[in-house]
Amino acid sequence: MKIKLIEKNISDIDSEVTIEFLSKDELSEHKEAEILNNAGFKAKQDTTCFLYEKGIIFCGVDSKKSDDIRSAAAAMINIVKASNYKSAKVSALSKSTLTALVEGLVLGAYEFNEYKSEPKKAALKEIFIASDELEFSALKTIFKEALIVANATCFTRDIVNRAPQEVNPQTLCSLAQKLARENSLECEILQEDDLKKQKMNAMLAVGRASIHGSALIHLSYKPSNPKKVISLVGKGLTYDSGGLSLKPATSMVTMKMDKAGACAVLGVIKAVSELKLDIEVHVFIGAVENMVGGDAYKPDDVLVSRSKTTIEVRNTDAEGRLVLADVLDYAQDAVNADYIFDFATLTGACMVALGQYTTGLMGHSHKLKHDISRTSSDAGELIGSLPFNKHLEKLLKSEIADISNTSSKPYGGAITAGLFLDRFIRKENKKKWMHFDIAGSAYTETPWDCNVYGATGAGVRLMCGYLKNL
Repeated sequence: MKIKLIEKNISDIDSEVTIEFLSKDELSEHKEAEILNNAGFKAKQDTTCFLYEKGIIFCGVDSKKSDDIRSAAAAMINIVKASNYKSAKVSALSKSTLTALVEGLVLGAYEFNEYKSEPKKAALKEIFIASDELEFSALKTIFKEALIVANATCFTRDIVNRAPQEVNPQTLCSLAQKLARENSLECEILQEDDLKKQKMNAMLAVGRASIHGSALIHLSYKPSNPKKVISLVGKGLTYDSGGLSLKPATSMVTMKMDKAGACAVLGVIKAVSELKLDIEVHVFIGAVENMVGGDAYKPDDVLVSRSKTTIEVRNTDAEGRLVLADVLDYAQDAVNADYIFDFATLTGACMVALGQYTTGLMGHSHKLKHDISRTSSDAGELIGSLPFNKHLEKLLKSEIADISNTSSKPYGGAITAGLFLDRFIRKENKKKWMHFDIAGSAYTETPWDCNVYGATGAGVRLMCGYLKNL
């Protein structure tokens, strides 16, 4: 499906279907009001009414603001795809909502059906976005950038959705190398022998029982005279069985999504390089598979991390933080960044605290939290801030090592995981670092907003928006 921006009035564009967004206030004044009323259409958000004989599809919106347009466009595009029409057209409502319209169309139409023997192919080939009243040159820039970010989000979704027998730590390395070639990025891979030299024993322990070797991936985008330098760290658990602290069978299903943090930062650097932002971006990924075997790391093990902090293992299913502890330490040595952001499907507790739609944000800088939260509103990704406090930090105390990998109490689990990572952030970087727990927001089995079944690409639109604002 191709999306084109056309400098014409919508009535002058030849297309089989016309799309209209309609609010409750506009419904009674519309020339088709009687037909819509007879059809029972109330113009509620995301409801649709297809007048096939007229070739018009109406989609209800609560307002003409970005969030409502994005969600409505996603709902509408699936109705059009289910028909046999090949083309559709819609008006660009405003400069401020064009990005949301493009995201709704691209992300709402997304499908991952590579494993289906006979995937259904939609007849829809083209969607035209019409505008002859707005400043077209400005619209073209917005349109191009929105497509880049939306396609990078789909790129992220594709990797997360791939089955665990297809994506392991080594194939994730190959995907990163392919992206580096295609987007002129620098790429360095540290394999297990390199990780041993770096004394990344926490990360190595997690992947010890897997037949696939663990690896650290470092991708770099380096424009001339960058305004800022950003390090993005991603948790790349290509599969998480829980290790010897084995997950229940029902909890193990969907654990292919435990690599979503790594995939998100790959999507961000892809978009940044294509947007040609004057921001230097470094991506660090801990690519590991947490499996069960005779060589598996065990509860009661004591690991010596790269930073020389000793860690008592109380639960092998709290593995992501062990990987990130070493990767964060390495990233701080490798790059003197202005900001360090890590993305990880770290805790089910974050979903308990914030629900499945919201990313948990943790760190020490109130200004950075505020700036990111403001960007999240524009990007259409939901953010909830979870506060650190010294009382929860005490729950990570170990009697035999410097720190325990799990809390001694089952409360505030997302925060205590964030506090564990905080232990590996150096004093001079405390105000530069933010932790994003995307455990709930990275994957869905129930479509919502512009997210279809499966991976959502959480973090890509948010971070691209933030970096553009820098």
